[in-house]
Amino acid sequence: MTLVGASITLWASERGVPERFVWEGKRFRVTDTPTPLDFEIGLLTHFTVIPMGWRMQGTDESGESLMFDVAQFAADRGWHVLRTYR
Repeated sequence: MTLVGASITLWASERGVPERFVWEGKRFRVTDTPTPLDFEIGLLTHFTVIPMGWRMQGTDESGESLMFDVAQFAADRGWHVLRTYR
């Protein structure tokens, strides 16, 4: 598991479900059904995360897949990677 914090560009469906994103200069497709994250109060108060996040599998153009936890930060309302899993 890697703890990250890098911002990403995320595209979502009309219902707000992630479909694709760019992280560290790589394009990823969401290749599973994203699961909403359930944030605990401690995470909300210590990291100022907007209570909106997803766990999802992303697959890059070379076929490598990773699991991602992503969320919006209150400071910039942008999407950020919280963790990656191999």
